[in-house]
Amino acid sequence: MTDDHPAEERCVTKVTKPHVSSAVMTHPVRLARAQELADRLRLDGLSVDPDPTGPPSALRTALVAWSAAGPEASHHLVVQDDVDAPAELLEVVTASATRFPDEALVFYTNWHARNGAAARLAALAGASWVRAVPDEFTPSLAVCLPVRSAAAFRAYARDSTERHDDELLSVFFRGHDRMSLLAVPNIVEHIGTTSINDHASQGIRLAVCPTSAADAAPMLARGRVLEEPGWVPYMRYGEGYIRLVGQEHGPDGGRGHHRWRDALPATGLTQDAVRAARDAHLPGDLAAEVARTFGSAFAQELWTHCLLLGRQAAHASRRLGPLPDGMPADALDRLRHSAVSTAGPAGLPPERRPEAGPDEVRTMAAFAWTAVRAGEALSPAP
Repeated sequence: MTDDHPAEERCVTKVTKPHVSSAVMTHPVRLARAQELADRLRLDGLSVDPDPTGPPSALRTALVAWSAAGPEASHHLVVQDDVDAPAELLEVVTASATRFPDEALVFYTNWHARNGAAARLAALAGASWVRAVPDEFTPSLAVCLPVRSAAAFRAYARDSTERHDDELLSVFFRGHDRMSLLAVPNIVEHIGTTSINDHASQGIRLAVCPTSAADAAPMLARGRVLEEPGWVPYMRYGEGYIRLVGQEHGPDGGRGHHRWRDALPATGLTQDAVRAARDAHLPGDLAAEVARTFGSAFAQELWTHCLLLGRQAAHASRRLGPLPDGMPADALDRLRHSAVSTAGPAGLPPERRPEAGPDEVRTMAAFAWTAVRAGEALSPAP
């Protein structure tokens, strides 16, 4: 895409405050937790798995939740029962739907996924929203759809044999040639590691850019939209990868993973440039601290990943242009630090993430920042 703001252009018609109805999708074993969440966040009610003894299926419950839109609603918010969120959630969602009335809006993104990497890149670039990548699941812990889109998704998904609602949402959005918008500051957080839908093997799964509602509200209301982040560095099981532009058109639908060394030729960078930046800027003391707990191979991969992240974020920032009026600089700075603080623990193999206590997270963040800043100085791709 050549235009970074088509989402804004679709929203310049009359601005009316939407009516957002809501539901918490849950399973009977989590009924008490779900009810507490609904009461605390002033959500409309619960949508319970209609076949709780059947094979695990998030989609089965999601279809019930998406059918619970109120008769007067213009938009419908579906929240899963294993999240935490501030009391201002509905206000933030309503303001976001007012700004983007025709968009699918996602208010939580996993810290370890490709969409999480795109959100982390967007945060460093100074953007508040980023278009989801088309070759990955849609993080579905807190999603708001226009009611007509919710009805269309129900009709599309009703007879599907897929059990993962997040996967089918992406297929649905791809079919309409418009992926969801991801809120870069995350005010919704995942809690716990158990999973009714067999995701526990992914380990600790948290928000990529955890942010207070006070900081998130002005950013989501006025912040910039990154429609196309370009190539996206991400980590998976302790190793660095790059999501390439257009890889969703490949024979595997883009679901394959390209190691960063193999993908470099498509980025305009070279291994010599990466090696020179590492030789000049990698801090040996911090690298040794990270390596002491997680191994030297992980330390090297994390630093290279963040170098590439810093380079690509700086490139995206130049394309985004100046910040809009009224954007709080201190909130943007906290968002950037939030994004970098999750890069280390998210990049670990799932079984190693419990080892990342507060001290380890601080060390990895300090280490990551040296790479991000070195990456910002790398020459842009031609």
